[in-house]
Amino acid sequence: MKIQILGTGCPKCHTLKEHAEEALRESGVEAEIVAIKEINEIMKFGVMMTPALAIDDVVKVTGRVPSVKEICAIIKR
Repeated sequence: MKIQILGTGCPKCHTLKEHAEEALRESGVEAEIVAIKEINEIMKFGVMMTPALAIDDVVKVTGRVPSVKEICAIIKR
């Protein structure tokens, strides 16, 4: 599994990465976390508001920082 954090590196992007890391620890799921910071790459996902969270190239959340609990639910699906 690949978790992608889409954003230019703002504080919310960093918080999203921290939440994703915590969700992986809590759920016991193994995954690679990748930060995608280049605008052209972010736009390829169709994302217009950051931060955004994608799992295996599928955008799950945009424009906000989901909670650790919400990310756990997403990665367990």
